[in-house]
Amino acid sequence: MTSDPKHTGDLRFRDLHLDKRLLDAITAIGFEYCTPIQAETLPWTLACEDLIGQAQTGTGKTAAFLITAIQALLETPVSEKERFASEPRVLALAPTRELAMQIAKDAEQLCKHTGHNVVTVVGGMNYDKQRDQLQNEIVDILVATPGRLIDFLGSQDVFLDQLDILILDEADRMLDMGFIPDVKRIIRKCTPKDDRQTLLFSATFNQDVLNLASMWTKNAEFVEIEPEQKTAERVEQTVYLIGEEEKLPVLVNYLKRAEVEKAIVFANRRDQCRDLEEDLKNQGVKVALMSGEIAQNKRLKTLDQFKKGTIQVLVATDVAGRGIHVNGVTHVFNYNLPENAEDYVHRIGRTGRAGQTGVSVSFAGEDDSFALPEIEKYISQKLKTAVPDEALMAELEKPRITRRRGGRRPQQGGRNQRQRRS
Repeated sequence: MTSDPKHTGDLRFRDLHLDKRLLDAITAIGFEYCTPIQAETLPWTLACEDLIGQAQTGTGKTAAFLITAIQALLETPVSEKERFASEPRVLALAPTRELAMQIAKDAEQLCKHTGHNVVTVVGGMNYDKQRDQLQNEIVDILVATPGRLIDFLGSQDVFLDQLDILILDEADRMLDMGFIPDVKRIIRKCTPKDDRQTLLFSATFNQDVLNLASMWTKNAEFVEIEPEQKTAERVEQTVYLIGEEEKLPVLVNYLKRAEVEKAIVFANRRDQCRDLEEDLKNQGVKVALMSGEIAQNKRLKTLDQFKKGTIQVLVATDVAGRGIHVNGVTHVFNYNLPENAEDYVHRIGRTGRAGQTGVSVSFAGEDDSFALPEIEKYISQKLKTAVPDEALMAELEKPRITRRRGGRRPQQGGRNQRQRRS
């Protein structure tokens, strides 16, 4: 969850008349003042209104919708005698496993004193364990990815006809990843929109997302939080203009600097990430790979090692990178500039979190410097370009494993309804 120690507004959580049990959890996390998206949305959502919110990752939207959901559960308790297993009251849908698990983790923190049960169902993790939870537990908040939820709906291990609140997070990403047919099937199983509250959040809104939002919500309030700069003000951004063959030496020499405590290196393709991880290992860097082809249990273990500091560097693709919510990331490196300007914002948003400062270093060679103008237009600022100094350009001590330019190595191994307040 996101909270800037330097508050951005005058609305405190204690001004929102929240249940004391929820407020105690919010206080324990260290939240006092609402972020802009929280200040704009909570007065509406706590009044049971549907909402369509546009906000970037890292603005505090997760806490906004979870606080709404938990307050609703506290305001309208249902006796366990009247409830059955497999019938959640709140459903939060997210496009990726990492995001779903982060939402669930935040929900558990906020439910610390309320006694509500949070269950997560996502692909790539123990199916039987998730099914047992659905079949045998009273589920208050269900956090899910579309594919796995479809499986459980098909086997009738979960029912959504007692839902009070439906939350759709990163709707644009679900559209991009081809999940909308699944989401439509899920929503058809939910309580009708007139009988539930629907909260939809998206970083961007094209006509397709707006059409879906209007289908799934009723008289929704639209809230847009557009930061003055779409990239974090606390992130120092530099672009090094270098050739392809210079990228690895500059990266390795930079990673050896004392100020680089935790770093994420982004590349555009999975095969590039695999090659880069191997190259960095050959240079003695404590590095691990984060991409969609890595088994989920291994990704979780890797992320835990990264948080603890036993791994200094993660090499990641954009999809995997969006699920990395780790405070203390000091540097982000763009080994390639992303083709999509929005992905640049998401990448550098991995650093400069929770009030800390961060550094973003991008490499622009002949093949990817064309992406610079679009990125600068999107973030409404000119990026500082530079040529690396001699120390960064120094030859590496160990020889690099040479590969044909543009070549690709073979893959290793196997792969009961609330009333709206007047």
